[in-house]
Amino acid sequence: MTKVPVRPEMEGFKPYSPGLSIDEIKKRYGLSRVIKMASNENPLGTSPVVQARLASASPLAFRYAQAGSPALSEAIGAHLGVPASCVVAGNGSDEIIDLLLRVVARPGIDNVVAFRPCFSIYDVQSRLCGLEFRQTDLNADFSFPFDALLSLTDENTALVFVTNPDNPSGYACRADELVALAAKLPPRALLVVDEAYVDFAEPLDEFTMLPHFGKIPNLVILRTFSKMYGLAGLRLGYGVMPEWLADLLLRVKLPFSVNILAEQAGLAALEDDIFLSETLRVVREGRELLTRELTAMGCTVRPSQANFLMFDPPMDARTLFEGLLQRGVIIRPLASYGMPGKLRVSIGNEDENREFLVKTAEVLRDNHRHS
Repeated sequence: MTKVPVRPEMEGFKPYSPGLSIDEIKKRYGLSRVIKMASNENPLGTSPVVQARLASASPLAFRYAQAGSPALSEAIGAHLGVPASCVVAGNGSDEIIDLLLRVVARPGIDNVVAFRPCFSIYDVQSRLCGLEFRQTDLNADFSFPFDALLSLTDENTALVFVTNPDNPSGYACRADELVALAAKLPPRALLVVDEAYVDFAEPLDEFTMLPHFGKIPNLVILRTFSKMYGLAGLRLGYGVMPEWLADLLLRVKLPFSVNILAEQAGLAALEDDIFLSETLRVVREGRELLTRELTAMGCTVRPSQANFLMFDPPMDARTLFEGLLQRGVIIRPLASYGMPGKLRVSIGNEDENREFLVKTAEVLRDNHRHS
């Protein structure tokens, strides 16, 4: 069959590589119980308030949602203390990333700048939009070399992405460093700060860029309902940006990309303060527990402001990952990030954290016996 001609940019693209699913591992190893601590999902699941709202809203599934999700934008704006006209809700923050690239950057002319490693969607969507994607390596301690980042920018830099806290390291810089970066960027470059994990940072006000929004004309903040709010499967995120830019995104955004149930879930999630405070408690306590116990086992654990930890085990990382899989625990190997010696574990609930630690100790003991 003759291939239909496609854009030359399509050469070299690889599909997104998600974490392994629970069902895959049950089937592969004949297990009845598997815990997943690989995808940075909420350790408490979905809020009971959200579940009730979804049940009551499900009869409306035959209706189209309201284009642009104005009720949700109003609620987000009120929750964050920003004008609703500066909020654009999307099908995950992925959609907002894609829209920013297509609305702001000129194909074949402009470039996009980020650190390495970074969220793969920045790279994939940039190149799909016909944009040059430039990266500079993080420092050895995973902190941000802002001078090196700035050296990649020029008059054709359209967007500069910084994920804060960063994934997979969990490192976060203080907001004042990003304020300084924004002031040094070329005149037409937007600073896009992806705050997918910022809710877990302590103290929040020192890390989030929200208090600076409105004072920095080239600032866009990305947020998601996937982590803190436990709605990863419903695909809901948003951007906070200057009103003129929000207006442009809403003109071209697919009108019903946020479905009616996702919007209702988002509205309910914003109201459930109990679920949010409990999520924060479980993540912070779990983060301390896993850091302490993994360190005691001889792992080198990176400090984290997110709901996951990156660590170097005292044995081959891939062997530990496989050993845990065989015992029904899924974590994330980081070879795809260019770090084959490191692993990332999401903070689970109390039972999951204990099970992960027990089974990690088992694999380490077995490895020690056989070495």
